[in-house]
Amino acid sequence: MLKTFRIIALLEGVSYLLLMAAAVYKRMPEGNDEYVQLLGMPHGLLFVAYIALAIFLQTTYKWNTKTFIVILLGSLIPFGTFYVDKKYLKPLA
Repeated sequence: MLKTFRIIALLEGVSYLLLMAAAVYKRMPEGNDEYVQLLGMPHGLLFVAYIALAIFLQTTYKWNTKTFIVILLGSLIPFGTFYVDKKYLKPLA
């Protein structure tokens, strides 16, 4: 299950960065919002999967409160999931 969570974390982080880039492009004079609409739903599904798996794995790996909060916040901060993977998830694998 940890391997699945690491894959979801990677995909969620990449989709978040792509969605942010699409949002910046949307604001440019020649930009449009098609890319935001295209990337929004997959990112949302990956975000929900990330949170759900983090909650499930908290009990499995007995993460303390600080670790669990950092893992959850990793999904809200750009590049956060990459940090979480390297610092908290990779040592468990």
